[in-house]
Amino acid sequence: MPCDGQGSCLLVEDSFSRLPSQSNIYGLCQAGELELLVATLKGKVLCFKYQDLRQKIQPVAKEVPFTYIPVDAEIVSIDSFNRSPPSRGLVVGITFIKDSGDKASPFLNIYCDYEPGSEFNLESIAQSCLNLELQFTPFQLYHTEVQCEGGSTETVFLLSGHDQQIHLYRENASLHQFEEQPIGRLFPELQELPSNVLWLDIMRIPGGLRLSAYGCQNGCVGLAVVEQAEPVKVQRSWRIQLDSPISTVLLFPLPAQQDPATAGRNESYNLLVTSAVEMAVVYRNVQACGMTSPISLPESDQFDAVLCALVTDLDFDGHKEVLLGTYGQELLCYKFQPTDKSQASDTGERFQLIWRRSFIYPLLSLAYLDLTGDGMRELAVLTLKGLHILQHSLSRTADLVLDALKKRVSKLHIDSTAPVLPLQCPKNGEDEARDKQEATVSKENGS
Repeated sequence: MPCDGQGSCLLVEDSFSRLPSQSNIYGLCQAGELELLVATLKGKVLCFKYQDLRQKIQPVAKEVPFTYIPVDAEIVSIDSFNRSPPSRGLVVGITFIKDSGDKASPFLNIYCDYEPGSEFNLESIAQSCLNLELQFTPFQLYHTEVQCEGGSTETVFLLSGHDQQIHLYRENASLHQFEEQPIGRLFPELQELPSNVLWLDIMRIPGGLRLSAYGCQNGCVGLAVVEQAEPVKVQRSWRIQLDSPISTVLLFPLPAQQDPATAGRNESYNLLVTSAVEMAVVYRNVQACGMTSPISLPESDQFDAVLCALVTDLDFDGHKEVLLGTYGQELLCYKFQPTDKSQASDTGERFQLIWRRSFIYPLLSLAYLDLTGDGMRELAVLTLKGLHILQHSLSRTADLVLDALKKRVSKLHIDSTAPVLPLQCPKNGEDEARDKQEATVSKENGS
């Protein structure tokens, strides 16, 4: 799988785990700190993690027997989260469609274990199921935090469906179960949708606000700035219409030092939109400008539809890259290039394609997390047939660290004109008494 482009990726493949059947764009999620869950269309869920086997860390992919998922079921989406404090435990949600002969029956299963000591045990969690029958075909299962009274937070599930709605599932702690609740009170921006929502992303931002973005099957993209404190209020909202189904919407910040247009603020917030046919676009500074300032990502439409995206710092330079995974089996990496006002020929801000990497199958989902527990994250790439784990090249990463240290050292400056004060230790009682006696003797002699 070669890397092409002006730069080069710092990643090498560590492992590949083949799936028993193909997955889809909703089939990958992180479970806890060091594990991934991969759902396949034929009712199987695999847990991927690294284990210490024979004094060597090795990747292991093991099927997790989640209860109440029939053998003939087709899993649509999977998601998981850790409960917000003071609650404890891992929660896993799985949507699937059961073939009931003359009709298909959709379900949402929510798994969590309330027994002390088992809240994070995946095998125990897989046996504790709340089974909810749905009246719609499910799409993306997504979790996000909501602000509660007193300033605390709670994590909830949001599920989009073919009924042109987004459904809210919230935990009833007293009954130890999740319940569907009306979405309007907590998420008024997600009502009266123009089409089926294929992808949703929500980000909390300073000032008690949140950004909510969604992409629809008919090509519509919606964005809203919302005041989170109850009563929840939509501050501003925007919609635009594109020409093909939206595959991904992703909100992400750019730091002010990387973005001269937002000097004086810590960050600006941006929206990445990918679709089935058109070029991927980043809308800049959406909190202030909405979707009026787009920047296209060059060549993003040259490798079939973009199916997944990720924004993270891969090269450790403090600036994030945009990763796109395509049905055309390519992983594309872009770097933001701010305006250089010192050059008259500069045409403005842009994203530059710095490298691309080829895979054997279409790319469905991306995740960046520390699977090995060594402090360095791995890139998980879910394709149609399996899960690739890419690790950073240690030698090249070491070179980057050394270069960064050299730059830090070169910036160190000692002001030679500043007086260097001697190091003085605090005096104890005996020292102070002796100093007073010497001062008295000196005064008498002087007189």
